[in-house]
Amino acid sequence: MSEKLERLGQLLTSKFGERLKAVVTACGEVTAIVSATDYLGVARMLRDDPELGFEQLVDLSGLDYSTFSGVRPERRFAVSAHLLSVRNNYRLRLRAFADDDFFPVLDSLCDVWPGVNWFEREAFDLYGVMFNGHPDLRR
Repeated sequence: MSEKLERLGQLLTSKFGERLKAVVTACGEVTAIVSATDYLGVARMLRDDPELGFEQLVDLSGLDYSTFSGVRPERRFAVSAHLLSVRNNYRLRLRAFADDDFFPVLDSLCDVWPGVNWFEREAFDLYGVMFNGHPDLRR
């Protein structure tokens, strides 16, 4: 693992502590996994904390683990937000699993990164993930 990725993992652990369910470093990328209840708060802090400074959301995708061939997680649906800190030269995936497999709901990140609007609408359309606080969640 590179020194930079290790430093980012340590920084995330020190900033978020118990709020992180896991920090996974694989294939040269870091993924921070948080609960649905911590998703929005962690996203705000990732943007606002100067040591992190994730000012740009590059992408958000819905995930359905119903046919996952590896070790299947407890929950079926998740979203993964791909973030970029130009200032600190970091990339990060922020992943959260919806608590309910039959009616997946997560908080919207539109107030944090307005450009996520379309990506959340796509996750809603393709996977049925609802986003609390989204200004125009429609197909």
